[in-house]
Amino acid sequence: MDHYATKLWTRSFTLICWSSFFLFMTFYMLATALPLFVENSLHGSRQQIGLAMTVFVAATVICRPIAGRLANRIGNRPILLTGLILFVATSLLYYAIPSLHMLLILRFVHGIGFGLAATASSTAAALLVPNSRKGEGIGYFSLFMSLAMVLGPFVGLTASEHSFTLFFALCGLFALLALLSGILAKLPALDRAKRKEAGSDTSWARSVFEPKAVPIALTALVLAFAYSGITTFLSVYADELGLHKAASWFFVCFALMIVIPRPFTGRVFDRFGASVLIYPGLVCFTTGMVLLSQAHSSFTLLLSGGILGLGYGVLFPSYQTLAIQAAPASTGIAISTFFVLFDSGYGAGSYFLGLLASYVHYNNMYLCSAFLVGVSTILYYRASKISVPKDRHPAQPAEA
Repeated sequence: MDHYATKLWTRSFTLICWSSFFLFMTFYMLATALPLFVENSLHGSRQQIGLAMTVFVAATVICRPIAGRLANRIGNRPILLTGLILFVATSLLYYAIPSLHMLLILRFVHGIGFGLAATASSTAAALLVPNSRKGEGIGYFSLFMSLAMVLGPFVGLTASEHSFTLFFALCGLFALLALLSGILAKLPALDRAKRKEAGSDTSWARSVFEPKAVPIALTALVLAFAYSGITTFLSVYADELGLHKAASWFFVCFALMIVIPRPFTGRVFDRFGASVLIYPGLVCFTTGMVLLSQAHSSFTLLLSGGILGLGYGVLFPSYQTLAIQAAPASTGIAISTFFVLFDSGYGAGSYFLGLLASYVHYNNMYLCSAFLVGVSTILYYRASKISVPKDRHPAQPAEA
């Protein structure tokens, strides 16, 4: 039987991909343009702008393991729909917020909805993808998130320049489309044996945290730590170099090199295994960081963006797929464990790299990030001895 004869693009998988796309469109629109609303309409300080971002991420990190536990106990669909409904409700309330304190409360609740929906949609995608095409399927699913990362900031900033009324209306519209796509998708029923196993687990910590996914998730945490320095400080760094106009094109190059190779890297993962992609990906990301630290021209800056995007585009879906394969019997918990550590690395990186940058120049900060990613090769080597499954193509179980 041909390895790729198993159908990947089912109606439900396609709908889950679109639901995730619209979910992350709203996320990236708010991430880029909400600071302008806080500053111009609510007259918030820079510290308060950062707090509005931190509260959202904190709520997401807190609820992800809970979402994974509940998905294993009651099924994934209730968690997905609850998260999406909460996400829609909060997305529609932004323009009515009268004060910064109310905004922080809304951001926390919005983060809970996002954490539930994002964890459940990732779990749904993993369950809908045939095991023999797991790397390819997760790669395509991540591609939709990457497309949102490209389009979300552009749409958000363009709409906010016109009016915040239009901006928040579009946020609400995309959130509604995410909910509609999630409602129309048919998800596999929770296996009764897994439900019984989840219900009999007496360890609460074990039921919200998957130890088998931790080694590869720790490697991803280092990637997220370094990646946060790009998203948070690149524009300031480019401005200091006199390359402010090239900064926006940096992210275009970064995103394009994530998107373009994605259809091929998933197939390579399934045919030859993770290490064939991950070791070159680590080399690319480390090289890109070093090049970024030495950038003194637009060409060097854009080149570093492309190399970093290629490395990140290979590493993130590969790490995520390995986390899922490490614990196939508890997919939801494995995914939530992965993202709890990944999000924690991102949040910690934003703070500690900023603290480092206050003592040394940004180029030295990026050099330190390059060193960390290079050292993470050792972490991956150790994790690969624990987390990477020996049989990459197990038989596909029957769906309920």
